[in-house]
Amino acid sequence: MGGQPGQPVLAAVGVRKQFGALAALDRVDFAIAPGEAVGIVGPNGAGKTTLLNVLAGAVRPSAGSVLFAGVDVTSAGVSRRSRLGVARAHQVPRPFGGMTVFENCFVAATAGGGLGRRPAYDRCLEVLETCGLAHLANRRADTLGLPGRKRLELARALATGPIVLLLDEIGAGLTEAEADELVAMIRQLNATGIAIVWIEHIVHILVQVIRRLVCMDYGQVIADGDPTAVMSDARVIDAYLGGAAA
Repeated sequence: MGGQPGQPVLAAVGVRKQFGALAALDRVDFAIAPGEAVGIVGPNGAGKTTLLNVLAGAVRPSAGSVLFAGVDVTSAGVSRRSRLGVARAHQVPRPFGGMTVFENCFVAATAGGGLGRRPAYDRCLEVLETCGLAHLANRRADTLGLPGRKRLELARALATGPIVLLLDEIGAGLTEAEADELVAMIRQLNATGIAIVWIEHIVHILVQVIRRLVCMDYGQVIADGDPTAVMSDARVIDAYLGGAAA
């Protein structure tokens, strides 16, 4: 699916998501350009993960629309968006424990990416090398420690062949050295042209990759722009850092 030059690769337009009386998202406009790297921050309950759910197709908005390369995909679920090029890595990895690392990626490449056996095999070899998992290809996924499971979560997302990669706090629980390795990996992926949308509470990790920062609070975008300017915004200081930080 192609888009027009300068057109966002993925966008939420006037998106609202209601859970009973709670508006988890309230008229949110968000767009990411091809190859862009955007970070999303905000306090717990701000609507960050719900926005990622809507973009990925896991949750359908109560109002508004989601566009991929200018085409309305609001009614398309996770599987359809995965085939289009939208992939997601979750905060808590849940691999197929009884399968090997390679088999986990192979399922993602075939079922998620729609590849045939030979192209899927080749892609998995490449992805495992990129994620530093090639030497663990035949290891059962349930024997991996947290850093290995995090890498496998990322590898499975990459195996689908994403144009846009949605990352939900994948740095959580890692040591500083492990987080540095993750940052280097994601920067490399972004350099290949993959657009990145990354939710992360560890801001100093985030700003090593992203060039644009979005802050959310109470289901709304309250700041969007240069990371330094956003983190200096009085609304962000009050909502995200806490009033005492001022």
